[in-house]
Amino acid sequence: MYNSLTTDELTSHLTAATLGDEDACAWLYHRFSSRVFRFAVGLLGDADDAEEVTQDAFVYAFRNLRRFDATRSSFGTWLFTIAISRCRNKRRRKWLESIPLHLWEKRGQHVGASFRRDDREVESALEARGVRRHVWAAVRALSPKLREAIALRYFGELSYIEMGRVIGISPKTAESRVRLGLKAIRERLTESELELEWEVG
Repeated sequence: MYNSLTTDELTSHLTAATLGDEDACAWLYHRFSSRVFRFAVGLLGDADDAEEVTQDAFVYAFRNLRRFDATRSSFGTWLFTIAISRCRNKRRRKWLESIPLHLWEKRGQHVGASFRRDDREVESALEARGVRRHVWAAVRALSPKLREAIALRYFGELSYIEMGRVIGISPKTAESRVRLGLKAIRERLTESELELEWEVG
């Protein structure tokens, strides 16, 4: 994750942020907030709630940077662990009613931009066939565990190892949940006479 980010660069900014450097905090927010926000939208389905969760997660992270242990996890993994906890709390208080399509264009970032290349091809197929609403309905119908897995994998862009650390499961279990989530989405599309091939990868 965050391939353009070097370890030394991140460590330098984390050290400065821990000492209260506001510029370093702003740099970290700029680097990580988009993926956290997209993940939260994917899980909660509400842009305002996702924005609140994102802000809350960063406030907590910056206040508790001294607790972050780089020998146990990456900063990104630690941050997503905080974010998913906030999302779960938010979801307990407010049940998801719908996933408006305009949420995926929030901040000018189309949902397809967070997908890997093969998934962008799927997104293009969805656009061309006008079935996006069926996909979002299928995502909404997933169990909380499967929806978290789909959101972390495709919106948060986490690897299975990172997903496992965030959720507290093995990488194999993380991959299995993604596979089951995509299978459930595909089955729901098939019920609507829409057939698409999904890659787990």
